[in-house]
Amino acid sequence: MAKEKFYITTPIYYPSDKLHIGHSYCTVAADTIARYKRAQGYDVMFLTGTDEHGQKIQRIAEERGVSPQEYVDNIVSGIKDLWKLMDISNDKFIRTTDEMHVKAVQKIFNTLYEKGDIYKSEYEGWYCTPCESFWTEHQLVDGKCPDCGRSVEKTKEESYFFRLSKYQDRLIDLIKNNPDFLQPAIRQNEMLNNFLIPGLEDLCVSRTSFDWGIPVEFDPKHVVYVWLDALTNYINALGAFSDDDADFKKYWPADVHLVGKEIVRFHSIIWPAMLMALDLPLPKQVYGHGWLLLDGGKMSKSKGNVVDPVKLVEKYGVDAIRYFLMREMPFGADGVFNNEALINRINSDLANDLGNLVSRTVSMVEKYFGGTCRNMNVADTMDGELITLAKETPAKVEALMDSYQFSSALAEIWKLISRTNKYIDETTPWTLAKDESKKDRLETVMYNLCEAIRIASELISPVMTRTTPAILAQIGAKESGWNCAKVWGLQDSFTVTKGSVLFPRIDVEAELKAIEEEAANAQAPQIEKPEAKEEITIDDFIKTELRVAKVIECERIKKAKKLLKLQLDLGYEKRQVVSGIAQFYEPEELIGKKVVIVANLKPVKLCGEDSYGMILCASNDNQLSIISPSDDMELGSEVC
Repeated sequence: MAKEKFYITTPIYYPSDKLHIGHSYCTVAADTIARYKRAQGYDVMFLTGTDEHGQKIQRIAEERGVSPQEYVDNIVSGIKDLWKLMDISNDKFIRTTDEMHVKAVQKIFNTLYEKGDIYKSEYEGWYCTPCESFWTEHQLVDGKCPDCGRSVEKTKEESYFFRLSKYQDRLIDLIKNNPDFLQPAIRQNEMLNNFLIPGLEDLCVSRTSFDWGIPVEFDPKHVVYVWLDALTNYINALGAFSDDDADFKKYWPADVHLVGKEIVRFHSIIWPAMLMALDLPLPKQVYGHGWLLLDGGKMSKSKGNVVDPVKLVEKYGVDAIRYFLMREMPFGADGVFNNEALINRINSDLANDLGNLVSRTVSMVEKYFGGTCRNMNVADTMDGELITLAKETPAKVEALMDSYQFSSALAEIWKLISRTNKYIDETTPWTLAKDESKKDRLETVMYNLCEAIRIASELISPVMTRTTPAILAQIGAKESGWNCAKVWGLQDSFTVTKGSVLFPRIDVEAELKAIEEEAANAQAPQIEKPEAKEEITIDDFIKTELRVAKVIECERIKKAKKLLKLQLDLGYEKRQVVSGIAQFYEPEELIGKKVVIVANLKPVKLCGEDSYGMILCASNDNQLSIISPSDDMELGSEVC
């Protein structure tokens, strides 16, 4: 009989210099599901990858003096290394720069154009470069991107549009009448009330203001908009629209797209509409999980509040981090990463409960029976509760795993682990060992402990990929696999082998102090005293006229990677200033910002542009920050 198929995806990640623990959160969850389904006997396809096109990538590459392809090639290798470190078992890894994907996107674009679902027009509206997202006026929050809170820029250019509005009614029906399609349920209300019911506008699906993207075959001055490009990876990775589409026919539709809640709109509205237009089956489910927060805020490299998963794994081991991510918070909701909570989980759940249980049991089997214990069938009434719980736990875990309630599933397994620890206290093996007539009873107790540990270790295997084989080796399990966890008394005896400590205890106070010191050192590096410049008098200083101004327009200067051209309002006049801050600021970030300028600087010409002043900034070797006065300072105010 052929295995049942299961296809799971994560988002394809934007290739930033460093992925943080929030990215690992989603990927570990997907890996947990994939491993669980494989263990159950499913034929699993698990896809992840990288989203490598777009204006943001092109700008970063230009600032660094490399081609966009060189930039993403370097970053992607690091992402793949991280997934190996986190024990991610993906079957495929797609890059949107892969030739197969590029050709498929072009075929999809052509197909939609020929059907009349894509047409040429002109786009004018708001665009968030960091999010690669278009927004209407009413979707902005305080004039800024509703997803990231950063400034948006007004864009006007010739574009191709996808007739998203055509599919509005079908999408409303999809979400209202198929509650399993979009989970958790709170995401359904968000999509209906915030986007679908207010009305969909047709979607811009090409750009002409940059060229780092997939060219539209019949109109090559256009490149395909990053979300049409990115979303189709889920079918293109399987060979859709190619000469070898066997995997597409085998695995599509996807059983679940796991995505962060900030991109649910793209996956539950735009992606299904595109599939409807292509007459292809829809994914069975889109699951929009919450964010992993730090001190109440979303982790963001730009905010400097990220947590490095590589450092965490180096400190505590990959299984401890995977366990914490899946155990600490319900998967659909937001959760908070906290170093103290992580360390306490390691000490309490892993070192005390699980690690100590295995260590004590193996030591007692070695001490009392030379390393081998058999089931002597000398039962006692106190055995019944442990055996019953061990038999019932696998079904409870499966029900919770099937609904992606990882935290609750692990809690059920830990009930069995805790009950097994309690069983040691109840049976007091050290007392039984003193009475030769109770030797068979003692051996039965040892066997029951090993059997309960075997079952628990099998159940944690989708999450704790290295701990399960380590435990099974220590207790001498002869068979392994998910179905083995459903059978009590699978083997007649256990021959144990003492191994290394699974999870060493951590000194909480000392560890937290070390983390604080490390963070403080990272934030406040030692700075050498700069070489003093020639002293000036007050008469020299008062010659400098410093004024408050506001940025009203800002743009890059072509062929000048470091220069921005700013139009400033000083209250009493407007003037143009050219500043070498392009590698530190996006133009849209500066619009509306108040700055301090040297207003009486002799005009100069930079790259053919006149500059009437200089913006004041603070800088070191790697950073630059504009000096900005408070909002209540009037334009033109003198700084003294």
